[in-house]
Amino acid sequence: MGNHAAAYGAKLAKAEVVAAYPITPQTQTVEKISEMVASGEMQAEFIKVESEHSAMAACIGASAAGARAFTATSSQGLALMHELLHWAGGARLPIVMTNVNRAMAPGWNIWSEQTDSLAQRDTGWMQIYCESNQEVLDTIIQSFKVSEKVLLPTMICLDGFSLSHTYEIVDVPDQQLIDSYLPSFDPEYKLDVDNPQTFGAMNSPDWYYEMRYQIHRAMVEAKSLIIEANKEFDEIFGRSYGLVENYRCEDAETIIIASGTIASTAKDVIDTMIRNGTSVGLLRIRSFRPFPEEEIREIAGKAKNVGVIDRNISFGHEGVFFTETKASLYDLPEHPKAFGFIAGLGGRDVTPEDIEDMIRITASGDADEVTWYKLKDAGVVVTK
Repeated sequence: MGNHAAAYGAKLAKAEVVAAYPITPQTQTVEKISEMVASGEMQAEFIKVESEHSAMAACIGASAAGARAFTATSSQGLALMHELLHWAGGARLPIVMTNVNRAMAPGWNIWSEQTDSLAQRDTGWMQIYCESNQEVLDTIIQSFKVSEKVLLPTMICLDGFSLSHTYEIVDVPDQQLIDSYLPSFDPEYKLDVDNPQTFGAMNSPDWYYEMRYQIHRAMVEAKSLIIEANKEFDEIFGRSYGLVENYRCEDAETIIIASGTIASTAKDVIDTMIRNGTSVGLLRIRSFRPFPEEEIREIAGKAKNVGVIDRNISFGHEGVFFTETKASLYDLPEHPKAFGFIAGLGGRDVTPEDIEDMIRITASGDADEVTWYKLKDAGVVVTK
């Protein structure tokens, strides 16, 4: 299951400190790690804390002292961490965390939605959205490698239940191969009683601005490092991901953009529609931060029409991926017409029929400026 894939990813990466607090649908990740630590299969300090806020505080302390730190959370737990997510990003600490995407309350809902992680967009964390359990395991390992180079934390997002509780075959690589890919973490600057320094102290306007600029530069630099780390991983293990996935987009007149497990369903729909004569492809956004603007412009910019499926909502506006995609495309000389779809909130099913309807609406290119559609299962869809 996806939760166990995350646990094995942390083990293979040789996380040295794991701070744990349970929350559905993430709990099995830290439960599995606790079993591996207790049995001696995983060599790590396992810290049981009283809240998600404390879990991130423990990871911050461990990372600041030079340890490789990992945790996992979901939804309300991620929201409780919000203050310390800013601290981890601002302090340049390469913590890696899995967030099992779950809807925010009220009403109470334990099923999948991306609003929890996207609400943390500006905390200075890299965000990677996975489609499969294999990708979850592999991405944890790659994320430690990238985070420790740019000194920024990474949040790996997977859909609640669709991945977290669903079983599929996952290759668990040999530890020696992982060790050759991911060396131990030994930062130049850390809390050290033999070399005392001050971290995170009061900072005046003269220097605070520069520190924020350095975070931004590191996030931009991470784009090339994600590609580089993925290439090296592919050479060793034969699996490749990157910032985005291009699925049958070559010469496609219509391109659908999605993330997470909705992309898997979309691929099946697209295969069928192509066989029936529709010119359509899928662009799966894997890296939300850093945002793959160049890749989106290169792939989607050639289409006539682009539809973005968001499993999230920015109230009073639209889906978050749609907003950022439009910003990437608007200044192209002949930019495609863009349509935004909000689907699957609170774990509502997004069926092949729903996605086929979205593709047909997008391909038509003639929807009203603001139109409300009621699809069969996905819910209300907003198209602009």
